[in-house]
Amino acid sequence: MAILRIIGFFLTPAIAAGAAVAQTGAPMQTVRYACDQGKSIVAEYFDGTAGVAANGMPIPGGRVSLVLDDGRRLTLPQTISGSGIRYTDKGETIVFWSKGNTAFVEEGAPRTVTYKDCVAVR
Repeated sequence: MAILRIIGFFLTPAIAAGAAVAQTGAPMQTVRYACDQGKSIVAEYFDGTAGVAANGMPIPGGRVSLVLDDGRRLTLPQTISGSGIRYTDKGETIVFWSKGNTAFVEEGAPRTVTYKDCVAVR
């Protein structure tokens, strides 16, 4: 099983505004998660780098493609996270968090957890 990088740092306003992202074509890892209430998620993790910050740290440019058990298919870009890996749409109306073998999904303005206590299935 591949190890996902955890990256945490601050961006300059110019970098935060958006940069071109170099991406690989094939997922580096596919993970199936079993969640509370019988829900499930399939996540395909893609690696990528959007550039390098002034401090020399890489800017995350990865993405995740999700298939939620309600039939939705989403592709979310990786964003800055202090711990774990965070992916979100531009308006932050849906956020997917992953850390180790766990994950969860937050949705809406109040960030309601709609897929919780998700654990990777082997």
